[in-house]
Amino acid sequence: MEDQQEQSSGDPHAVVVDITSFAQAMEQELAERHQHHGDGSRPCSPTIGMVHYLTRNVDEQEYDPHYVSIGPYHRKTTRKDIIREDDKLTSLYTILSRSSPGTTVQKCLEELAPLEGRARSFYAHSFSEMNSFVFLRMLLLDACYLLHCFVNFNPQNSSSAANEQVPTSSPVPAAGGGSTVREHGSPVANGHAQGADQESSTASAGGGGNKLEAGWVVRDVLYLAENQIPYFVIDKIHNLAFSGSQDPPVKAITRYVSSILQKQQYSAVELHDKAPPPGNLLHLLHMHFSKPKNSASSSRSGEPVRRCRTAMEYHINGVNFKSCAIGEARCILDVTLDRASGTLVVPRLNIDANTWCILRNLMALEQLNPALGCHFTAYCSFMSQLACNAADVELLSRRGVIEHRLGNNGEVAALFSNLFKGIEFDPDDNHTNYLRATCQALEELYRSRPRRWMALLVHKYSKNPWLAVGVMAGAFGLLCAIVQAVYSVLSYIQGAAK
Repeated sequence: MEDQQEQSSGDPHAVVVDITSFAQAMEQELAERHQHHGDGSRPCSPTIGMVHYLTRNVDEQEYDPHYVSIGPYHRKTTRKDIIREDDKLTSLYTILSRSSPGTTVQKCLEELAPLEGRARSFYAHSFSEMNSFVFLRMLLLDACYLLHCFVNFNPQNSSSAANEQVPTSSPVPAAGGGSTVREHGSPVANGHAQGADQESSTASAGGGGNKLEAGWVVRDVLYLAENQIPYFVIDKIHNLAFSGSQDPPVKAITRYVSSILQKQQYSAVELHDKAPPPGNLLHLLHMHFSKPKNSASSSRSGEPVRRCRTAMEYHINGVNFKSCAIGEARCILDVTLDRASGTLVVPRLNIDANTWCILRNLMALEQLNPALGCHFTAYCSFMSQLACNAADVELLSRRGVIEHRLGNNGEVAALFSNLFKGIEFDPDDNHTNYLRATCQALEELYRSRPRRWMALLVHKYSKNPWLAVGVMAGAFGLLCAIVQAVYSVLSYIQGAAK
């Protein structure tokens, strides 16, 4: 101490620092971080994280839950109504009441405890402020809520009777306070719900049985990048509660997701039974939009791709547009170009209240997880440039490429124009842009002068039939004059030869 004082007195700028205390504090931080991230390995994929603020600021409402928060990112929201604590506790009660004998809250937590590090590793943030009990409680309640949304707890599928009560060792009572969660599960798991009935069945966990509320539940738990928990937690709770069940919950949820996408005409892709399990529910949605098989090779030949033209620019220069329904195409990503006829075939995009939410969050998933590919980002980049003006949307609507019920074409164009703001993407990389070769071919058609001249003639004279008749008559007269001139020259040559 005297040495420190002498040192400090010798140097007026010296500061006495307790290095030992600082080192101990940092070592404790490292120990806590190691504990929260398991063995310290890199995060599991796909990572669940916050959307980058430059992307989020364009339209934050498309990334925030409106009805129910899932996972740790929105648990501290100022909107306490979206925590849905009562509904989640009731979901836990329902699952325990219909689970295999001996399944208790304590057993569930004991099974989840060794998996805490793995579960934390799926998140881009450590959430060190959440101790083990808070984190595990969140996982248990959210997993039960999601199971209650999508899985049918029919008692014949488990060894417990329909009217079996919660085991006495469970301290969780049935949630009161007017909770409207039903206790009979959802018929979605058996594929009974179709169309609008799908949404109403999902309301069993959303409360009220109201279709509007059901739509909010589906939006929040399936479409939001930040509102997720690792899928393996859902699977673990299901296996623990229903040990006699042969079907994993991913089958029931996949059936539901597939039915939604087919109804909206977004994708007809059916996942194989041996497909790897998803990382989370948004990842399951992403798995239905696989990269087209006929995408270009990985070479970087040809002109560099910068920005695609608008639909009207292509149209004026002789490019035709044609829509195709899902069935003819696997999903909305299957954009193709027939170079012989100059026709761009684009699967129909039905735009509704959730379209922008789905597009934005699937791009956010790819931005955070490059290993998943960028094919959905490439599609959104292409469409945001193709339909960025009201005239473009009007043209594409006439051709059946876009179908919407919004106020006007200008509103749709503005949404397309803002869709790609804040997104990092290299359009000239064939590994990320599966539409690179298509964009290059479109640019060649756009620059073709003969095609442009023919298109200008068609656009100029096809609107007025009399002008078209006049042009045809003039062309016929010119042809006759040329033929007459040729015969006159031939007659002169033959006469001179004699």
